[in-house]
Amino acid sequence: MTDTNRRTILKASVAAAAATAIPGKAVAGDKPLAGKSVLITGCSSGFGYLGALHYASLGAKVIASMRNLPRAEAVELAASALPVGTPPESREIHIIEIDILSDASVANGVAAAEKIAGGAIDILVNNAGIGMAGPIEVQDMEATKLMFDTNVFGPQRMMRAALPAMRKRKSGQIFNISSQLGRVMVPGYGQYSPSKFALEAMSEQMAYELVMHGIDVTIIQPGGYPTAIWKKRNAYDNALLKRTDKALLDAYGPFTARMGNADGGGRNADPMDIPRAIAEIAAMPAGKRPIRRAVHPGPKPQTAINEVSAKTQQAMFEGSPFGMLAKAVHD
Repeated sequence: MTDTNRRTILKASVAAAAATAIPGKAVAGDKPLAGKSVLITGCSSGFGYLGALHYASLGAKVIASMRNLPRAEAVELAASALPVGTPPESREIHIIEIDILSDASVANGVAAAEKIAGGAIDILVNNAGIGMAGPIEVQDMEATKLMFDTNVFGPQRMMRAALPAMRKRKSGQIFNISSQLGRVMVPGYGQYSPSKFALEAMSEQMAYELVMHGIDVTIIQPGGYPTAIWKKRNAYDNALLKRTDKALLDAYGPFTARMGNADGGGRNADPMDIPRAIAEIAAMPAGKRPIRRAVHPGPKPQTAINEVSAKTQQAMFEGSPFGMLAKAVHD
């Protein structure tokens, strides 16, 4: 798929979401997230950008975060959310700066979000993430640390910052954006699958631990979508290629030859699938939300693993003090 086609799909999705985000267009009963606050990471593009518009259209008070403010994407998001001239106090989307790689930025950003929300965040969407290609041996420690810092430690920072207020209130919902490659893997995808496998395990463990606090955790497992992640992956790949010995690259020729030139080709699914699934789950009653949701058209190889994993966890916990936790999470 060309960059032009991918941008066309994204623009159509943005236009559809933005059209419903303008106050006054909704009718009674179509605001299932009314009164809810939603904090999202990685809102400069893709699922985060589209999600911010979609959740606002459903009545939520959205706190959309991104790093390196000010930036053009923040201006575009604010402009898409409401008509020109709308006073700040009427905005449905509040844009704040959070760099999930920084403890201080996360602490300050979540505090600012809670101030905007007027208390604990109702829904946290850990959307920010990166991809990188290449064989595992080619992944130097700089690449490996960046991948895990972004895809695993970033969500951990966000959850640790948001959970105290959620626990005090005894309610909340966390969505962690994983991937179908968080359950299955493809050779040559670098540390992407390992980091998403770790995110899956951390999320499920937290789901058990948070039952007593009335907080739900849901793992979203997208397939490949035509978003900006492919262009961003190329930048990371090219930086890695420049600092890697040619002999090592040549040793894995079939895999390294593809590094730095991904275009998301063949991916024409609607990226709005992800925000729609999140909104649907968020609107469910607390304690009834699924631990995992595979979201993409076509084959979903992770579904079989999700099912056997749930059965295995429940069987392992049967007769133990953890039995009720597994039942609460998987039933």
